[in-house]
Amino acid sequence: MPDESATREKLVECARQEFLEKGYMKASLRSICKKAGVTTGALYFFFQNKEDLLSAVVGETLGGLMELIQSHFSKELDTEAKMALNGDASEDIRASKEILHYLYQHYDIVLILLAKSQGSVYETIVDRFVDVLEQHYDKLTEQISAKLGQPKPDRYIIHWASHMQIDAFVHLLTHEKDEEKALKNIEQIVAYLVAGWVGAFARK
Repeated sequence: MPDESATREKLVECARQEFLEKGYMKASLRSICKKAGVTTGALYFFFQNKEDLLSAVVGETLGGLMELIQSHFSKELDTEAKMALNGDASEDIRASKEILHYLYQHYDIVLILLAKSQGSVYETIVDRFVDVLEQHYDKLTEQISAKLGQPKPDRYIIHWASHMQIDAFVHLLTHEKDEEKALKNIEQIVAYLVAGWVGAFARK
């Protein structure tokens, strides 16, 4: 097959357009192949099935997002617990704006994941990110509670706070197409969330 790399890239781009327009369940491999100017046999040369093709469309963006999130988690566990205790939201705001900017740079892919992936393995992507955040907050609250010498918030509060933070990002991404407005809003949202954590530890 001539120029296999270019053919694969064309299929992925046409698939991105198809998934964005129709959603995963209604997307047609025949339509994708037609737009790419190849046969269905050529598609199956590169991808096992439609879900494998979707993974090729969203995988790089997801990988980059997880790198950003894990970098922030590591810094927060190593150096930012004291800032959280003092109600200093500056590092969380910086990291949140960095992540949000990345998401807007890949807006079409993010929209596919959040609103167009029903019927695929990615339809639970929001819950998966809640789980990732909850695991981090479980470690972070353990660290903070040890410094304060008092019990950490119970599991329900940690789960609820994790959900609320992820939902804040989802709401911005699905309701605000203007990145600058979203970045401005995230500052207030994160300040609110950090104040909530301080309040959770200040309880008697």
